Amino acid sequence: MNDRSPFKAAPIAQIAARLGLKETDWIPYGTTKAKVKLEVLKQHPPRGKLILVSALTPTPAGEGKTTTTIGLGQALAHLGQSVAIALREPSLGPCLGMKGGATGGGLSQVHPAEEINLHFTGDFHAITSAHNLLVALLDNKIYRDGSAGIDPRRITWKRVIDMNDRALRDIIIGLGGVLQGIPRESGFDITAASEIMAILCLARDYDDLKARLGRILVAFTFDGEPVTADSLNATGALAALLKDALLPNLVQTTEGVPAFIHGGPFANIAHGCNSVIATQMALGLADWVITEAGFGFDLGAEKFFDIKCQSAGLDTAAVVLVATCRALKMHGGVSKDHLTEKNTEALQKGMANLDKHVENIDKFCEPPVVCLNRFASDHDEEIELVRSHCRNKLRVPFAVSNHFEAGGPGGEELARAVMKHAEKVSTPFCPLYDWQEDVKTKIWKVANGMYGAEKIVYTKKAERDLKSIEQLGYDQLPVCIAKTPQSLSDDPKLLGRPTGFTVTVREILISAGAGFLVPITGDIMRMPGLPEHPQAEHIDVVDGTITGMK
Repeated sequence: MNDRSPFKAAPIAQIAARLGLKETDWIPYGTTKAKVKLEVLKQHPPRGKLILVSALTPTPAGEGKTTTTIGLGQALAHLGQSVAIALREPSLGPCLGMKGGATGGGLSQVHPAEEINLHFTGDFHAITSAHNLLVALLDNKIYRDGSAGIDPRRITWKRVIDMNDRALRDIIIGLGGVLQGIPRESGFDITAASEIMAILCLARDYDDLKARLGRILVAFTFDGEPVTADSLNATGALAALLKDALLPNLVQTTEGVPAFIHGGPFANIAHGCNSVIATQMALGLADWVITEAGFGFDLGAEKFFDIKCQSAGLDTAAVVLVATCRALKMHGGVSKDHLTEKNTEALQKGMANLDKHVENIDKFCEPPVVCLNRFASDHDEEIELVRSHCRNKLRVPFAVSNHFEAGGPGGEELARAVMKHAEKVSTPFCPLYDWQEDVKTKIWKVANGMYGAEKIVYTKKAERDLKSIEQLGYDQLPVCIAKTPQSLSDDPKLLGRPTGFTVTVREILISAGAGFLVPITGDIMRMPGLPEHPQAEHIDVVDGTITGMK
């Protein structure tokens, strides 16, 4: 937090009132957080313009997508606009691992930051509990009914925990004798990868939530028949555990702009967007709604359009693509230790990555506004090089934003560019593929169109999965490709704009409740590990205050 402007949170009642909410519309969680009731959706149908913020391929230098989302919202409010922000909830995994918190930075944050980054209102814990209840009911069914015809080799539902823990990726459960269950191989995913997380984020209401939960595919019988949550009589209990978690969370930014923070799927292993309910609620309460889609445009934003917008009937008025001189130089070959040094040659080389993302956005019929998120170490000559490249080669609107240092006023150039673009250029988005196309065609259109892949290779396991998907009638679902966020390819070491590469599909998971297929590419893991020096080593409580959280 910038010491020049110490933050003091306004009572959440004031933030709710700014949106026109009555006291009966929300449930307080302390003095600075609230859950908003679903009845608000009927009282306030969507009316606002939706702005999507995405970014070029992430680097360790940091791009500041969340900070830009918050800063843009504050800048619009600074210009007198009615605005709300819609973000994902942070996961404890990256918060305590390598990445740190996910609540913005400088004078563009959401608050209470430490509470949001840790337990918040308990949504992640509710999802974890619901997910693990389902697998406990499955194991109990096998134990009580002598396998109940369920093939233990074809159980697809692992357990989850909201933590980075590589030791839990592959485990043996049920050891200890005949009273302890049936021994079998299993493992853990991180909660952000849970299908129930995706279901919560795509559900429209309680009825839709229950319908999606009931369709969850957890295993197969020896005869190849699917075993679902409905067939285990689990749906009601799962919905009960998620009753309060389905309600969007309302907080505020550094400048008191209302922010809905709800749901937290990762974009590399899930669909990377906040909840449909929170987005629609924000659209009903404000003229401008700023949301983000996680990691680079090739991951989160592609899924935002092809899955979230397609299923929920949403559309954008503008897309903002965030870039930094630091990230562009890394894509141009500069190491992290030398990013503050002026290097226009590397910057120019790294802009190939920016070019690809602009091309990707154009495929959705939504030409972007490029935002250069300014860092204090940036050089004016480098900034002007990016500005010239965007205007003269890419021919897209460009703005420099200093929202980290200056808050809303620092993002005024960006806000004006976005408003002008949204009011004059916006057109309905074009999906990248038709859901009715065959699975391989859909995967190819994403891998070739978004990533630039020249070829796709399917393992024998993936080919078997494809046959099963077609036999079960799931082949007309959209694809939610799991891929490294660190490269346009499925190899994290290939920076910039790689060409001529092959994408390997290892397996394809069926998320029947969420309503998509998950092709697993490269070496991507659904349970991350901790780095050599986790962020958790720096966190403490001093005089009742949490310290050390980025």
